[in-house]
Amino acid sequence: MFTVAPPPVTAARRGRMLAVLLTGQAMASMDGSIVSVGAVTIREGLHASGAEIQLIVSGYLLITGVLLVTCARIGDVIGHRRAFLLGLGWFTGASLLCGLAPDATVLVLARIAQAMGAALLTPQIFSLIHMHWEGTARRRAIGVYSMVLALGVALGQVIGGLVAGADLFGLSWRPIFLINIPIGVILLMAGPRVLPNSLTGRPVRLNLAGVALLTVAMTALTVPLIFGQDHGWPTWAWISLVCGAALLVAFVRHEAGARHPLLDLAALRPGGTKPGLAACWIIMGCYTVFLLTLTLHLQSALGYSPLQAGLAFVPYALGFGTLSLSWSRYPRWLQNALPIAGPIMFAAGSALVVLLYRDQWSPIGSIPLLLLAGAGHAAGYSPLIAQITSLVEARFASAISALNASGPLLAGVTAVAGLGSVYFAAPSSADGLLRVVTAGLVLAAISTACAIRVALLARRTA
Repeated sequence: MFTVAPPPVTAARRGRMLAVLLTGQAMASMDGSIVSVGAVTIREGLHASGAEIQLIVSGYLLITGVLLVTCARIGDVIGHRRAFLLGLGWFTGASLLCGLAPDATVLVLARIAQAMGAALLTPQIFSLIHMHWEGTARRRAIGVYSMVLALGVALGQVIGGLVAGADLFGLSWRPIFLINIPIGVILLMAGPRVLPNSLTGRPVRLNLAGVALLTVAMTALTVPLIFGQDHGWPTWAWISLVCGAALLVAFVRHEAGARHPLLDLAALRPGGTKPGLAACWIIMGCYTVFLLTLTLHLQSALGYSPLQAGLAFVPYALGFGTLSLSWSRYPRWLQNALPIAGPIMFAAGSALVVLLYRDQWSPIGSIPLLLLAGAGHAAGYSPLIAQITSLVEARFASAISALNASGPLLAGVTAVAGLGSVYFAAPSSADGLLRVVTAGLVLAAISTACAIRVALLARRTA
């Protein structure tokens, strides 16, 4: 299957190539949240403990976050097409094992395997887009990619609720995982014929010392961020965070002098890349915690079912999707202004919907505000990541892909850990939600400041 020689990349074939890549991205993104909706059913069906359920739900994000940068570099070593297909095959096989798991222990192990496959396939997607699209076509491809990346979490909740609630063929929660099998098989059949060979001929080695440093650093950072809140932030969590930060600094210093760096920091040299990435990470983190806390509020305080809470975000998805698909057709001055206005739109929409409807949700009244918040999220992310990509040479595709994949995930985990603690510490769900969106206003201002910095640097170099 993997030896079929793909035809040359032409404009006519890029549509099919993008469809394969983004369907794979959607599978990986949705599996980060689709399980949370069916967690209660899984616990009852497998008689799982609370710790096992936590590993099933959160272990996926943990393993993915730890391995993303290393797997992005593996794409340079073996080729991005081969890495994508290997990751996809691994992910599909692990999904089958998840769906057939006889007990909670097997499901935990299968979820870890599934996360490893997701970590291998996802960074190759942005790398291939970076290498094989240019100009307006690249901006449009990144717009669609951004939509799939950001909305995968919300769609996972909706689809998870539909599938788990339907009890298809009497299989209870198992179709949540088994739905990946036919999709994965189709992609594995189409991928070798559609995706181009991305090997450059340059000798690339995997820096094992860098892999070890980064793996330990990311594990030390993400474990307390994911599990610390549920355990009351014990001493070990803070020690782990400090050690993780120190190891991350050591990793950066190691990479600066490495002959074959795991993460080529030269990708960050063009002016605007660092503040631009920071702005993208901030707004993705704000979105993650807003989605979580509003979903919790709708269910715990207002009595919504998981499916109803997921459907409440449909207007947000429409706003995000519409702007993601259309911004590349706007005049250039407006494209440049969107990253500055986007965080403000997101913050205004999310804050107003909480202020007006936190005590009694209005599906009709919340629609324009969620549309505004979703459009602001897209405006603050898609045009900016496209601009950053245009500054970085194709030979750094894996580095910028790793930063684009791991940064938002780590930002989301950090936001959930920090602002999630603020939410749970409040005297009521409504008060907690208000505190979260207030913090979101501050973070949105920081994101806007970073976007302004990018615009000023771009004007100087123009």
